[in-house]
Amino acid sequence: MPFPEALDGHVIDGHVHLMPQKLMAAIRKSLTEEAGWSFEHPTDRERMEEKLRSMGVERYVALPYAHKRGMSRELNEWVLTRSRESEMAIPFATVHGDDDVAAVVREAFEAGARGLKFQCPVQGCGPADPRLDPAFEAAAEYDKPILFHAGTAPMFEDSPHVGAEKFAEFVESYPEIRACAAHMGTFETGKFLNFARDHENVFLDTTMALSPRSADVLGFDADGISDETLVELAESVQFGTDFPNVPYPYEDERRGLLERELPASVYEDLFRNTAERFLGER
Repeated sequence: MPFPEALDGHVIDGHVHLMPQKLMAAIRKSLTEEAGWSFEHPTDRERMEEKLRSMGVERYVALPYAHKRGMSRELNEWVLTRSRESEMAIPFATVHGDDDVAAVVREAFEAGARGLKFQCPVQGCGPADPRLDPAFEAAAEYDKPILFHAGTAPMFEDSPHVGAEKFAEFVESYPEIRACAAHMGTFETGKFLNFARDHENVFLDTTMALSPRSADVLGFDADGISDETLVELAESVQFGTDFPNVPYPYEDERRGLLERELPASVYEDLFRNTAERFLGER
């Protein structure tokens, strides 16, 4: 199902992973072993962007994450370099909690990073981790947004680094920072929706949570989020996919939204305007 004509070619995918081939292969291997997922999408930037353009995407948020100390600086430099070669990529940076957090983040911002990404359970540091306070303080100073994998899905219910309570601590401590919870905050979606209702700087992304495949691959029923909720919170919810590490066709990610037949203004928010607000472009 294609995007509405007014949006086709002007969509922002707010959740795409752009990383070196060796690291991407290791991530995919881990996801295959732990979740049973398999992947067919390309992982090199040129072919990724060719696929995204064919899907009507104009720009995408390029997200790295560092699973161990000492790799963040080099990884950020790699993402920034590849993004300078692209007309589509919006580069984010990352940092591990055991790095020289302030230095790594400030260097990335000065070099052009548009925000920060934390895959909290994998990185072993989350929104309530005091080791990351220097990163959060820099984000506030530079007016940069942060995207957190802050929810417990798909396999992180026992992680001490995620959950609604951890995210709530961050929002209370840094209300001025635009913060997005990936995957609609699954599995605690109701609490994360309320965060978005109560705080204008809290955002959610749809990644893998509103697809017809969500129940199979994420263990979440997309029908649990009503059309009325998406209309109500359209200015706080942005489209994302996890591309290229999504274990089904790209089309399935957008189809779950488009089949709802929401108002045109809501689709404009979900597929473009909200991402621009998150990025500080509006």
